[in-house]
Amino acid sequence: MSTENRTLALEEQVAHLSKTVDELSDIVARQEREIEVIGRRLGMLMQAEAVRQSDGEGTVALADQRPPHW
Repeated sequence: MSTENRTLALEEQVAHLSKTVDELSDIVARQEREIEVIGRRLGMLMQAEAVRQSDGEGTVALADQRPPHW
């Protein structure tokens, strides 16, 4: 294989790898945004559940109750 052919093959490989890196970077950025949204939603759900449980004064929180088969 000549030097020119090897250089061309390496340049093609670098171009493909650069494209792949750019695509993966976009995917990671999208996933980071999705994780942030999910985290905020989870926080809101946990806060709403804490309020709901605190409104039921005198009752045992569901997380602290034994399952009915025990």
